[in-house]
Amino acid sequence: MKILLTAFEPFGGESVNAAAEAVCLVRAPEGVTLRRCIVPTVFSDCIRSVRTLLETESFDAIVSVGQAAGRAAITPERIAVNIRDARIPDNAGFCPNGEPVEPDGPATYFSTLPILVLRDAIRAAGVASEISNTAGTFVCNDLMYGILHTAATEGLAARCGFIHVPCTPEQANAHTPPIASMPLDDIVKGLEAALAALQANP
Repeated sequence: MKILLTAFEPFGGESVNAAAEAVCLVRAPEGVTLRRCIVPTVFSDCIRSVRTLLETESFDAIVSVGQAAGRAAITPERIAVNIRDARIPDNAGFCPNGEPVEPDGPATYFSTLPILVLRDAIRAAGVASEISNTAGTFVCNDLMYGILHTAATEGLAARCGFIHVPCTPEQANAHTPPIASMPLDDIVKGLEAALAALQANP
């Protein structure tokens, strides 16, 4: 099994991104070839980075990981929406206000990952996990929607979806007041459990 695992660069003035830190540390389950890709935290460019990879490589699954400040659990996402709407600019300074990701695309896409299975596997590893019904409207949603749209319109066989992870305690303590967080080791453990469950449920 070959899995593409993506994460984002730091954004919003932070020097690290918990998702990228974790993705770099995740160990591939036995029998899985893992391809890691750190994408720009920029609308459209994040999607373009993955599409460029897909021109030369094929995958059985594409799992994108993003940081969700304030969440206390690892949250597989159920739905991506066809909207770009940001309260802060992306890393290129773009701050969209309600425009579509794909002008001719459907309103939503559902994750094609087995999100309930992933949630249960993360919990079984002793890490907090919940299903989230929204990937937001920032760059995380942009990438989730863009990859699912590419899969739907170009006939990709890969299962695709998104997982949000909390900030690390070091990041959280820089906020006033401090926000919810999760140790990096637990984030890595949860993601490894999710990948193992994905392999076990083709």
